[in-house]
Amino acid sequence: MTPNTRFYRYLALVCHSLLIFWIIAWQFFLNKTLTYSPVFITLVYLVPLLLPYKGIIQGKPYTHAWANFVVLFYLMHGCTVAYAVPEERWYAALEILLCVGMFVGCSAFARKRGRELGLGLKKLKQVMQEEKAHFEPGE
Repeated sequence: MTPNTRFYRYLALVCHSLLIFWIIAWQFFLNKTLTYSPVFITLVYLVPLLLPYKGIIQGKPYTHAWANFVVLFYLMHGCTVAYAVPEERWYAALEILLCVGMFVGCSAFARKRGRELGLGLKKLKQVMQEEKAHFEPGE
């Protein structure tokens, strides 16, 4: 693994871990008005972040790629809270910062590591040549 790829892997891992801890701290300790039950908060706010966590710890490019879909929920949450709840604007700003870091880290790592492992998609021109060679062997 190249140092550049390793940097993005650690960026994704650190931001993901910090996002988990930040959501726990914000929702359970810093939030003054508990409008939801702890079970609901755990299911809605924590479980989606924990689903790709094992694959991100293991450094799997595919898991990094689909973890971006999960982090978009938290980015939307942070943007909504930053706009709608002035008292929690700084909490939301930190969430947005961690989400952007995780998104950039996951995207770049998945792309770079996928290329290093040869997991990228073939160019259409190459696929067409291979199919032509397979179906027209006499030419």
